[in-house]
Amino acid sequence: MDQAPIADMKFETALSELENIVSSMEGGQLELEASIAAYKRGMALMQHCQAQLADAEAQIRVLENGQAREVDRNTLENP
Repeated sequence: MDQAPIADMKFETALSELENIVSSMEGGQLELEASIAAYKRGMALMQHCQAQLADAEAQIRVLENGQAREVDRNTLENP
């Protein structure tokens, strides 16, 4: 089975594949080698998703008086 390159995946696609991997691993139906491969793929998918979330967070801006400013993610107010 050919797997899509992770670097080209949108967040939602990567997250969906990660969820499928977790589900199959939790089900205990994979053989050892398949479990190791699934774990490696899952870790790469998780890192990709985390990087995309970090990029999205960096892009969040609130306009105030025509100026873009960072959002305080803890309070969603001015930092």
